[in-house]
Amino acid sequence: MPFTPFHMGSGILIKAILQGSFSLMVFGWSQIIMDLQPLWVLLNGHGHMHGFSHTFIGSSLLAVISALSGKYLSEFGLIILKISKDSQPIKISWLVAFISAFIGCFSHVILDGIIHYDVQPFYPFTLNNPMLGNVSFASMHKLCLYAGLFGGALFYLVQWHNRKPKNSK
Repeated sequence: MPFTPFHMGSGILIKAILQGSFSLMVFGWSQIIMDLQPLWVLLNGHGHMHGFSHTFIGSSLLAVISALSGKYLSEFGLIILKISKDSQPIKISWLVAFISAFIGCFSHVILDGIIHYDVQPFYPFTLNNPMLGNVSFASMHKLCLYAGLFGGALFYLVQWHNRKPKNSK
């Protein structure tokens, strides 16, 4: 997708489902890391827009980088946003960081593979992309937007439900 924020819709939905077992911040960081290669190509005009970074092998390497750097960046970001407090710091486990980064990078390849003709997700084994064209460009953007809206509502519904006082008898 031309803009990383569209990928966040699927991340918000996954966060709503997995709650504390998923880091939306590490997921978001992985989206940025994934789009560094296309950004480089756009800025200097050289290279393959959705090149090695948009293969499952390349995205696996980027997922490891995203997890290793994203864990600490996300914990720092939570402090800056005042979500994490000194009295109750939010720590992201390594397992959550890696799960979030791999989901982020692999979902990025899948979503871009569906709508971009130059994505070759299974390179170097094949140049074919069996996902291409299964959903139109406009429909993919709508699905990502709706996933984010539904995921946001679901996340806050779960949070609200978990905060309700339990009646003791």
